Amino acid sequence: MKSIVLPLFLTFMLSLSCATQASEQNGNEISKQQAISAAQQASPGRVLDIKRHHNTYRVKMLNDNGEVRIIIIDASSGQLLRKR
Repeated sequence: MKSIVLPLFLTFMLSLSCATQASEQNGNEISKQQAISAAQQASPGRVLDIKRHHNTYRVKMLNDNGEVRIIIIDASSGQLLRKR
């Protein structure tokens, strides 16, 4: 009996983790990769960092001129909100 409890518990925890990740992706929200693509369309360059803040992604980009740009992307629509 004890030998079956641990595998069942691990399976349950794994399925719970997958369900949580899936619920974060549902609800008309874009992924980090989609936010990066939108930011690169707005300002081509290399991605230095991406962070989620409430309903937006903050993408830090380095352009070809060596300037660091902050691109704010709406997490629901993927629309460009701000470019600094």
